[in-house]
Amino acid sequence: MIKLLSAIFIKNRENTSDPAVRTAYGTLCSLFGIFLNLLLFAGKLTCGLVSGSIAITADSFNNLADAGSSVVTLFGFRLANMKPDPEHPFGHGRFEYISGLIVSFAIILMGFELAKSSLSSILTPKNIEFSTLSLIILGVSVAVKLYMAFYNRIVGRKISSAAMTATAKDSLSDAVSTGVILIIAIVSPYLPFSVDGWAGLVVSLLILWTGIGSVRDTISPLLGQSPDKKFVSDIEKLVMSYPDVSGIHDLVVHDYGPGRLMITLHVEVPVTMDINAAHDMIDNIEVHLSRELNCHAVIHMDPVDYDDPKTVELRMKVTEIVKGLCGNASTHDFRVVYGNTHTNLVFDVLLPFDADMRDEEFVLKIQKRVKAYDEKLNCVIQIDKDYSGH
Repeated sequence: MIKLLSAIFIKNRENTSDPAVRTAYGTLCSLFGIFLNLLLFAGKLTCGLVSGSIAITADSFNNLADAGSSVVTLFGFRLANMKPDPEHPFGHGRFEYISGLIVSFAIILMGFELAKSSLSSILTPKNIEFSTLSLIILGVSVAVKLYMAFYNRIVGRKISSAAMTATAKDSLSDAVSTGVILIIAIVSPYLPFSVDGWAGLVVSLLILWTGIGSVRDTISPLLGQSPDKKFVSDIEKLVMSYPDVSGIHDLVVHDYGPGRLMITLHVEVPVTMDINAAHDMIDNIEVHLSRELNCHAVIHMDPVDYDDPKTVELRMKVTEIVKGLCGNASTHDFRVVYGNTHTNLVFDVLLPFDADMRDEEFVLKIQKRVKAYDEKLNCVIQIDKDYSGH
């Protein structure tokens, strides 16, 4: 159904990097979700009131909350598509992450409310009678929620939306919780005691688990998570496809919302390369990245000497020392500055976040080992971190 509706209402629907297309998908799925959740709320509420089941009644209000969450997601997509302004020059894309976080907190709140009602039912149990119509409504609800989880998951991946991924998890949790209630409804006539409250408690725990997981997933991009590995790999392949580029480092991805990425990086070029030719190449790479990966790129150029035998020898020795101290560390921007009494080795070291020594300790050990190799060598070291997540 979503595929058919998107074909009818969304122009250029395959161009998911376009913020307008992403907004159209979010709007369509949110409106469809509101419609389905309101139908489920009406059906389950009727069923719960007729049967007297606290679990079904509470589950119906969970669907009403889901409809409200879809409204929040809808507004999140609309706000995220607002144009940049002087106060927010990078746009408003993070509104989508915020809407996903609100949905996640709504899930947790509903889980707590259902848990309270279920505990009350456990303390004061009563006999529940389920009609055939109730069982049918519950069965249809499970099928509808599974379908909602399916299309929200597919579209969420298609447009890289944290809000829709959270909605998909919520729908799957609803399908499981309603499935538990359906099973209880079928077996309850054969049990000597009421299990309605216990069923509601199980449902509430499932909802809480989903909500906590969704909070974790949606808050991560707001805090500044590592970029997608494929995106980083695509950047590296594109930049390294230029023959005069010999290396890439210090890649940082700034995420201002889906489809609104700014990247900064350093590229190494031969020190003998004409400065105008190098500048022209850097401009071309920035345009190429913008066109192919839909991101704004700023590139710093580092000239590297690969022809001087002594520089090559010293670079290899320093690399060997650094690798010996930490196998995952690496060096870049290596330069040699010769003097009458000593020689400065100027370079950067990329030290992993999980290294088993402090930055200052690592620098001192490098300097000590380089001095042992040649006491006239003096190291000027800058410690870097890998913000690309590799």
